[in-house]
Amino acid sequence: MAVCEISGKGKMYGHNVSFSQHKTRKVFKPNVQKKTLIINGKKIKANVSTSALRTLKKKGIIAK
Repeated sequence: MAVCEISGKGKMYGHNVSFSQHKTRKVFKPNVQKKTLIINGKKIKANVSTSALRTLKKKGIIAK
């Protein structure tokens, strides 16, 4: 299971709840993608969640 190397997001546990309120176990997985980031002129391969990627773009740390 991939974990975001920037934000530390990983899988979370919870329940699927049906209309009859029957609860079954569920795993919520973050949207983690392997990206090559160029930071300070160096290429770095990292597992990054899409929300962390958006934040990096917004802050101007990586190019759009």
